[in-house]
Amino acid sequence: MNKINLNNYNQDWYSRGKSSFVVLIWWFVQGTLFRFSLHNMFKWRNFLLRMFGAEIEKGVKIRASAKFTYPWKVSIGEYSWVGDNVQLYSLDEIKIGSNCVISQESYLCTGSHNIKDPHFGLITKPIIIMDGAWIASDVFVYPGVTVHEMGVVAARSTVLKNVPANQVYAGSPAKYVKNRFKEDELF
Repeated sequence: MNKINLNNYNQDWYSRGKSSFVVLIWWFVQGTLFRFSLHNMFKWRNFLLRMFGAEIEKGVKIRASAKFTYPWKVSIGEYSWVGDNVQLYSLDEIKIGSNCVISQESYLCTGSHNIKDPHFGLITKPIIIMDGAWIASDVFVYPGVTVHEMGVVAARSTVLKNVPANQVYAGSPAKYVKNRFKEDELF
């Protein structure tokens, strides 16, 4: 039987996308200027994220307690919201469309490890949240997942696979519950 040997863990192939110095400066800025900004200072937080390479469109509202591992790997479309204590673990790209809600305590995780690799190799895959989608409170989104247009993931769910357009998923693992809108109600 193979045993795990973390002494041989190696992620030399992985690129954070910026130098260690920029990463440290971001973590400092996030832990101070970003974190301690007043509630309604959305434009200030968007400005800080843009300064570090995030693509943030107009009208985006991000709470001060949200955390971005590498903002240069994140894009957020117009009028989307990111709630309190949301974690964007952006080892790979996270793309959030327009008019999306990522509710408090949710965790979008683009990194994991190969459980069959005795060296526990790093795996990264992007996450895409398409226009009009809602990730409710305390949801975990697994690497490589796409939540399609107008999709909803109910509170405290774990999303392991893609959520089709206009569908509501719930549970752990999240499964289909119902359609969000009737066909004649879609815009």
